[in-house]
Amino acid sequence: MPAWTPFPHTASYPFDAATVAAQWNRLHAGNREPLPEDPRVLAAWVLFHRGEFEAAAEAGEQLGPEGLTVANKARLIHADYLEPREKVRQELFWDIAQRTAAHAAAQPQHANAHYLHGYALGRYTQGVSVAKALAQGLGGKVKASLEAAIALQPAHADACIALGTFHAEVIDKVGPLIGSMTYGAKKDTSLALFAQGLERLPHSAIALTEYAKALVMLEGDAKQAEAHRLYEKAAAIAPLDAMGHLGVELVKAELTA
Repeated sequence: MPAWTPFPHTASYPFDAATVAAQWNRLHAGNREPLPEDPRVLAAWVLFHRGEFEAAAEAGEQLGPEGLTVANKARLIHADYLEPREKVRQELFWDIAQRTAAHAAAQPQHANAHYLHGYALGRYTQGVSVAKALAQGLGGKVKASLEAAIALQPAHADACIALGTFHAEVIDKVGPLIGSMTYGAKKDTSLALFAQGLERLPHSAIALTEYAKALVMLEGDAKQAEAHRLYEKAAAIAPLDAMGHLGVELVKAELTA
């Protein structure tokens, strides 16, 4: 695999096991991952929240099934926010989709295994074009994985946001009629999923940005002003950890583009 691009602000997030454990519910409000009982798994999450993503992935992978969530999420955040080469990003998303599919098969009751599979495959489909991915049957797999995560953990805000995005992108690419008849994608469902997710994550730059993009896909130019307001709100959020930092920096870059 290609070399990892380091997160340059690890000093801004000097977490240790005690601080991660104390802030666990805030840090994991989106994915509802249980606080690890194994201190080695917690140590891998410390690396993740600091932004030491390569080290977090390596540490998690050495711990067997209990470490796979942090390992796969570290890989996914690196690919999504730090890898600058589009071809490499696509290769990484596909690799992560295979890893998370294997994890979900091994631990079918683990909500985050399904969520990370749906997220990784969803990012991959965006790179190959949503329309092409739908034709290949990948869209159905994204939808099924995210729905499985929500069925296992109804309070999984991250999965609600990701599934809301899926519905919006399908409608944007193939239209509401074909989207509904062929893929079960509906505008009302998308908006309801975003409402559920944002109720639990009102201060997530990533969630607000995804919602802004979905509004424009679903409503067009009529929602441009509201989308811009959401972008500004996201850009003003104080991030909790390295992942949040990356989400805020991305929306700031898009505002100034």
